[in-house]
Amino acid sequence: MIKLKSEITCPACGHKKTETMPTDACWFFYDCADCGEKLKPLQGDCCVFCSYGTVPCPPIQEGACCNG
Repeated sequence: MIKLKSEITCPACGHKKTETMPTDACWFFYDCADCGEKLKPLQGDCCVFCSYGTVPCPPIQEGACCNG
């Protein structure tokens, strides 16, 4: 079963927020609600959920390639 909730942790300030992941798109950018840092995927990751979330994006969970 695909999980649609992931907790994103800001690497700049440590703020955590649970977000609902879309099933039809990737989030390439994410603004921290606490410090305003603009997060972008780390090299080799497809989206901010794969880099900073507790659960990777739905396409990766399914074993597919995520192209955004």
